[in-house]
Amino acid sequence: MRIMALDIGEKRVGVAVSDPDERVASPVCVLAADEVRANAKSFQRVLEDWEPGLLLCGLPMTLAGEEGPQAQRIRAFAQEVSQTCEIPYEFADERLSSAEAKRSLREKGLTEKAMRGKVDMIAASLFLQAWLDARRA
Repeated sequence: MRIMALDIGEKRVGVAVSDPDERVASPVCVLAADEVRANAKSFQRVLEDWEPGLLLCGLPMTLAGEEGPQAQRIRAFAQEVSQTCEIPYEFADERLSSAEAKRSLREKGLTEKAMRGKVDMIAASLFLQAWLDARRA
């Protein structure tokens, strides 16, 4: 089954997917959060292209392992998207995934401006890969 990770932000949603064997996560794209919430054609196209069996939504956690201040908004967003597209969802700890994504892109020589459209999908692929690895362990 293919898993689709969503790194849900206030303005953007980063999208990553696993291979059908659930071994490798790959970044796909970044969509406007409003488009994902409204199940717009851009999001429908991504769902049709990848045919996920599960949406894995990043849940912001504090360093102490508690849900962060945005968690309630993320939970409501994920539930809404899941119901609209009729795909079940789960949550994964996305703690530090955006910081790790920025570090990785900086190492590749990207500027802050050049990173803007990539960080969210890289972060989604990072927490998806961690989730896949933990399930196999």
